[in-house]
Amino acid sequence: MQQTTIFDIDLIRRYDKAGPRYTSYPTAVQFNSDFNETSYRTHAQNSNKPLSLYLHVPFCDTVCFYCACNKIATKNRELTIPYLQHLYQEIAWQGELFGRQQPVTQLHWGGGTPTFLSHDQMRELMQVKAKYFQLLDDDSGEYSIEIDPRETKPDTIALLREIGFNRMSLGVQDLTPKVQKAVNRIQSPEQTFAVLEQARSEGFKSVSIDLIYGLPHQNVASFTKTLETIIAVRPNRLSIFNYAHLPTLFMPQRRINEADLPSPAEKLAILQNTTNQLLEAGYVYIGMDHFALPDDELAIAQRNGTLYRNFQGYSTHSNCDLIGLGTTAISQVADSYSQNVKTLEEYYAQIDAGSIPIFRGISLNEDDKLRRAVITKLICHFTLDIATIEKEYQIDFKSYFANELVELEAMQTDGLLTLNEQRIDILPAGRFLVRNICMPFDIYLRQNKEQRFSKVI
Repeated sequence: MQQTTIFDIDLIRRYDKAGPRYTSYPTAVQFNSDFNETSYRTHAQNSNKPLSLYLHVPFCDTVCFYCACNKIATKNRELTIPYLQHLYQEIAWQGELFGRQQPVTQLHWGGGTPTFLSHDQMRELMQVKAKYFQLLDDDSGEYSIEIDPRETKPDTIALLREIGFNRMSLGVQDLTPKVQKAVNRIQSPEQTFAVLEQARSEGFKSVSIDLIYGLPHQNVASFTKTLETIIAVRPNRLSIFNYAHLPTLFMPQRRINEADLPSPAEKLAILQNTTNQLLEAGYVYIGMDHFALPDDELAIAQRNGTLYRNFQGYSTHSNCDLIGLGTTAISQVADSYSQNVKTLEEYYAQIDAGSIPIFRGISLNEDDKLRRAVITKLICHFTLDIATIEKEYQIDFKSYFANELVELEAMQTDGLLTLNEQRIDILPAGRFLVRNICMPFDIYLRQNKEQRFSKVI
């Protein structure tokens, strides 16, 4: 695959509207309460794939004002005790449901802040998982954890490597002190890079760094400096996320002064400059916020046509069923998606009542599976072989997607893609707008245009 990207600012301005991120199709907006624990158990009986485990730790020591994640900001570390007790019960039930025959080839702890847990708690948590699931002991799995460098001790990284983690993502967001103060995340470069160097010395296979553009007081010059500092340490991957200011939905964002935010034009300039910096530094654009070095597994998977996308972002494990554990965690099992309850009170009540704490989900129909395949191919590989889709799903692509192709023809005129009887190929100028290209295939979006999503850029 030709891995080139063109940042056409005029095209981006024209197409920069709200739309799904397609970590699933159908998206979470379509999840409903008719899907319950019984539905989930039925789908689990059809699971025969390797497993991916996601575990949510909702606690943070301090709140970052930009954050839209499900979290609980607290200084009280004792809150982890009842949470883990209930989490262990959920792990036991899920383990009994799936058995130990399916290997766990992918594992991820997210948050919140997973390292909010004590070392003993993290070690015990991994032991409980190993009791009920077939964890790999040969370091061949992709076992990752999200790290807040402010929440690590001198021996934390060694402990994480000891219990099986071999990949990590470091939350950074911005290195400019004025920006950090405005979002309540004070974190020195020395603190961050010490963790990165420890990870490398302990044998972590990949380190990713998360940055956010669009935060208060950011501009092209300041973000360029942050990125220069980051590039100098050569992380394997970078995620460059767009800050969506939605204070009516996320209370911490109300503490951000809207007047301090960069203008839409400045945000686009930051993204354009960031893209150029990373490409010039040798990084490959994976898609939708993600960049990686050419020898990273994500870049290799994209070249090989095996890249996948799920609730954890881009992944190299397309052949897994995903089990979400903990509050608000999302699962993808067989032909279904489901989500756990969001609050601690609901989570504890469901576990205490003897139930896997699912509160909504969806069972996919044949049309869902077809459209998911189309969207996944486009968003991961920037290309779609029409004959392959026709053969696998027994359809005539041209007639089945007649309305969708009309919309794509307009995008072809604008230079986003090429379209013919055999294939759809997204051009370099269309890769930043891949969400727009996927949206015509989203039947739910077509039926309800009032759904709320973030801007594509």
